[in-house]
Formats: sequence, structure tokens, C-alpha cells
Amino acid sequence: MLEDDLVELKFRLYDGSDIGPFHYSPTSTVAMLKERLCLEWPKDKKLVPKTANDIKLINAGKILENNKTVGQCRTPFGELPKGTITMHVVVQPPITTAKTEKKADEAPKKNLCVCTIL
Repeated sequence: MLEDDLVELKFRLYDGSDIGPFHYSPTSTVAMLKERLCLEWPKDKKLVPKTANDIKLINAGKILENNKTVGQCRTPFGELPKGTITMHVVVQPPITTAKTEKKADEAPKKNLCVCTIL
């Protein structure tokens, strides 16, 4: 593959910092990008993805599907052919499990008193 065929991407994190830019083949999948992001993620961030599935990539206002390729994700409007494409990264909060829900249910219950005057 020629250097000219590669797509330059950088990833904008929730706090405005960036990871990259990196060069990818147009045939690289979104899932591959997410895997690389997990490896390159700065360790000093408050929010860190545990797996690639915790990450969503957004380009041109669309959430990218894992099976799409970089070539399919390029947007034709206004981007220079040699320009860096910025994708936004969202880290999904961990899904609550039955164990954490149970703790909420175990909270002390308040005694209620009902009085009726006839």
C-alpha cells in the first residue's frame, strides 16, 4: 500500500485532548481503531475504557459501526484529501449489574406512620 493511500486520523477525547494522529489503511475497520485506542489511552485520565466495546467513535455526527472501514467513514464535504480527520471518542459508563442494583435496594427503609382522624 502506498503512503498516499493511508488516511490520517486523530481522536478527540471527552476533555478536549487528542490521541494521534495515526495513519490507517482505508480497509482498517472501526473495531481495529477502537483496539488501538485502548492501547494508546493516556493512563492519567479519570475515565478509562476497559475494553474496545466501551468506546464509541463519532465522525460527522454519526456513531461508527465496528464492521465499517475507514474508507467508508470518510466524509466528502470540505475535508482536504491530505488533511487529518478528527473523530470524537465517547467512553460509555459501566453498565450497572444486579450486584450494584441490590445494594441500592438494601438501603435502610424509612418507617412511615399514617394517622387518620375521624
